[in-house]
Amino acid sequence: MHKSRLGAIIVDCQTEDLHRDAQFWGAAMGATPEAPEAQHNPRYVRLAGLAAEVPILLQSVDHPSRVHLDIETDDIDAEVKRLESLGAEVVERMERWTVMQAPSGHRFCVIGASRPGFDEHANVWA
Repeated sequence: MHKSRLGAIIVDCQTEDLHRDAQFWGAAMGATPEAPEAQHNPRYVRLAGLAAEVPILLQSVDHPSRVHLDIETDDIDAEVKRLESLGAEVVERMERWTVMQAPSGHRFCVIGASRPGFDEHANVWA
C-alpha cells in the first residue's frame, strides 16, 4: 500500500532570465516569487503566498517551455508501477524522481512526498 497526490505545478521556462519570468507568473497568480537568496537551486523559483494551494515552481530548462505536474508519493517505485499499469511510460529515472509520459503525450514527474498534510490528504492505493 502506498499514497500519492498532486505535489506541484511546474512551469518549465526555456529562458535567459528565470527571475523575469517568475515576476510575470507571480503577478499572474497573485503570488510573490521567492527571493534569489532564499533559493536552494538557481534553476528553480518557488511562488510564495499560495499556502493553501498546490505549489507553483518555475524551472529553467533546455527544452521548449511547457507546464508539467509533479505527483508526490511515499513510494516512488510503487507509484511508477501504478501509473505504468494505467498506460504511462517511464522516460527517465533520476536520482530523486522519475520522469514519465502519459498516454496523451504529456510529461510529468513522480517525486517524494514533501508538502505538509501528505499523510492526511493523499490518495491511498492498494
